[in-house]
Amino acid sequence: MKRWLVRLVVAVVLAAAVAGGGVLWVNHRIAMPGPLLEQTSVVITKGMNTQAIAGLLQESGVIEQSWPFLASHWLSGRHPLQAGEYAFPEHASMASVIDMMRRGQVVVHKITVAEGLTVFQVMAQMRQVKGLSGNPTIPPDEGSLLPQTYRYSVGDSRDSVLTRMAQAMNDSLDALWPKRAANLPLTNKIDALVLASIVERETAIAEERPHVAAVFLNRLTKHMKLQSDPTVIYAVSNGEGVLDRPLSQKDLAAPSPFNTYLVEGLPPGPICNPGEASLAAVLHPADSADLYFVADHSGGHVFAKTLAEHNHNVARLRQMEQGQLPSPTEKKVKSAR
Repeated sequence: MKRWLVRLVVAVVLAAAVAGGGVLWVNHRIAMPGPLLEQTSVVITKGMNTQAIAGLLQESGVIEQSWPFLASHWLSGRHPLQAGEYAFPEHASMASVIDMMRRGQVVVHKITVAEGLTVFQVMAQMRQVKGLSGNPTIPPDEGSLLPQTYRYSVGDSRDSVLTRMAQAMNDSLDALWPKRAANLPLTNKIDALVLASIVERETAIAEERPHVAAVFLNRLTKHMKLQSDPTVIYAVSNGEGVLDRPLSQKDLAAPSPFNTYLVEGLPPGPICNPGEASLAAVLHPADSADLYFVADHSGGHVFAKTLAEHNHNVARLRQMEQGQLPSPTEKKVKSAR
């Protein structure tokens, strides 16, 4: 009986030693530098099991053999390996590969939505973004998306990114509206959003936006039509916001609730997705009594308080177009000489 017990103890000790040695060998094996000669991206899709992941990593050259990877994953607790796109560095060890996937250290991409794009344009851009999944279930409302840079990972849905864009716009309006200047002819945040979208499309010069906003706010106060070309472009382009030709007199006379040459007050909704700078310009306009502005051929505008001054500025613009007067850009070139 004693001899049998001794043999059993010896067998258990030997088995433990072998197992312990195996664990030590696996730990040593997975800590060794891997075979990758350069950084390599691998996409793990949702629903892949551990064996499929190990096979993909071996096929991609991240690991040499799948079984040490599987053994290590099993011995270290079998914590979930998260789906996503991973950029495994040169000579990444199996241990670091497993750690990255357990922590979900996925590649983060960026998408930048430019100020002044319409929803039509944003949706076209979103369709071209690689790595996002699905199509939007409900198209967002015009003006509801805040232009800025957003981060996403492969596998994120387009809906989720658009939701973050909309939340960012709501947050921006909620932060800016309570701090607005006094006595603005704006009833609510939506009015501010609508006017900001017009300001956004009227000028791309940051320092001009408060001045342009002041002109439109002054006209609203005096119950004058806004007479903004971008609102007409939005109407005749069916919301696309871009024309491949100049506006015509027929366009300016086309009936539409967005045609501010015909309709007094603000249009029924935004004409683009304005940035925070345009929102701030509308809520904190320049101190100006101007009621008119016209392009000055340098990318900016010339402002006027009276119709007579404005007509004079327009006449000078026409002379510049006909080459009878130098444009502001030409003047700068001559003065530089």
